[in-house]
Amino acid sequence: MKFVIAPDKFKGSLTGFEFCDAVEEGIRMVFKDAEIVKKPLADGGDGTMEVVKHYIKGETVTITVNDPLFRPINASYLYSDETKIAYIEMAEASGLKLLNVDEFDCMETTTYGMGELIYDALEKGATEIILGIGGSATNDGGMGMANALGYRFLDENEQELSPIGKNLSKVRTIDDSNKHNQLDLVTFKVACDVTNPFYGLQGAAYIYGAQKGASEKEIIFLDQGLCNFSEIIKKHYKIDLQNISGAGAAGGVGGGALVFLNGELISGNNLVKELADFDKAIKNADWIITGEGQLDEQTLSGKTIDGVITSAKLHKIPVAALCGSVSITVAQQQEFGLAYVASIVRGISTLKQAMEQSNDNLANAAFNFASLIK
Repeated sequence: MKFVIAPDKFKGSLTGFEFCDAVEEGIRMVFKDAEIVKKPLADGGDGTMEVVKHYIKGETVTITVNDPLFRPINASYLYSDETKIAYIEMAEASGLKLLNVDEFDCMETTTYGMGELIYDALEKGATEIILGIGGSATNDGGMGMANALGYRFLDENEQELSPIGKNLSKVRTIDDSNKHNQLDLVTFKVACDVTNPFYGLQGAAYIYGAQKGASEKEIIFLDQGLCNFSEIIKKHYKIDLQNISGAGAAGGVGGGALVFLNGELISGNNLVKELADFDKAIKNADWIITGEGQLDEQTLSGKTIDGVITSAKLHKIPVAALCGSVSITVAQQQEFGLAYVASIVRGISTLKQAMEQSNDNLANAAFNFASLIK
């Protein structure tokens, strides 16, 4: 029997790697000689960096950059000298997590620090750069990121603008004559799982501005700025960002990466599967075992299990899901395409107890599953 173990993490409880080990322990109690392939996955959210590090054989690089409010901080990214792949999470340099709640202000914040991480990776010789763009503190359309890479944004008097959200409305000219000379030689892939347009009622400012500190009046102003920025980009590069799904991600970084980096927007799920060579690994598998902390109706909206099922269907491989908690019906399970579903919790326990016991519970659940299919 060949089993591929391909989970997301159990947040706050088990990493994807720990999940794989626990499931292997349970399976080997029943199938001692089974072929077991471990392929922990992620969807671009928390924990993705650890999984990517495993697949690209990367090392952590830490440098001093500007935080969202232009203060110096140490930020890290992954780089593999062997594969020449870098993985950068914008939240490490330009994320809300770097600010106190009373500092949230996407009129004043910038993605400049994210651009500095990209610059450093280019200088190291990266030929492929993967960007995770979740958790941003910004609404600058990627202007700060581009500025750190040599782009200049000028107002009507040809004066250079500080690359912050409130200045999007002032941009009249883009000068790319001094952009980094490696930009056009590098492949950029952007993990993007939202479909928001650049501006408008479903755009970056209206949907995400409030959680980044913008008032109602500021949201309207920022949206007008994004609209202006889009028009300038359309005039300069002949690219209409408003017609590109996901351009509004991360305060417009989705669109900015597409224009200034020639980036490709790809679901985080598919990016990690590609790095893991997942579709090749599952060939001739008898079962794929996946899991996450909570299996619910949101699971098929681009999460890890959704990606596993999509690949499994192509190869007609049944999928078993071992999860911390399960809140879907049998009909939904069948609609999802899951052949076997189980909550690993045993007995009556608090959430804290369940999380503490998750390793043993998971091994037990894997043993019960293996016994059932033997």
